[in-house]
Amino acid sequence: MTTARDIMTTDAKCVRESDTVLDAARLLAELGVGAVPICGEDNRLKGMLTDRDIVVKVLAEDKDPRALHAGELAQGEAVTIGADDDVEQAMRTMTDHQVRRLPVIDGHDLVGVVAQADVARALSNPAAGSLVEALSYG
Repeated sequence: MTTARDIMTTDAKCVRESDTVLDAARLLAELGVGAVPICGEDNRLKGMLTDRDIVVKVLAEDKDPRALHAGELAQGEAVTIGADDDVEQAMRTMTDHQVRRLPVIDGHDLVGVVAQADVARALSNPAAGSLVEALSYG
């Protein structure tokens, strides 16, 4: 069985909920990624912040990214997957919650992130196609 731990990107960097959105945008650019986990001061996962969140919820609403904190953009409870959950469970979770990236948790610790592309590479071609279609048009 292939698990989330097997396919995840390790060494996930968090933006702190107290960091400004500008700091978060700089981290996204530095890492060359489109999303980053938001972690609290207690190191617990609070949500995910995407480049789209920054554009739609900050810039398009004419808010100041230097004055707004990343934690203010976290919404509800973060959708996660356990490190030892299988890839099929990751696919179901992504599809059910319409998310393209899943933080991977081991206990209460963030240990990585599984992206849609990671799951698609790990699945058979028909299953991968179903995932991409579900997330693209769902």
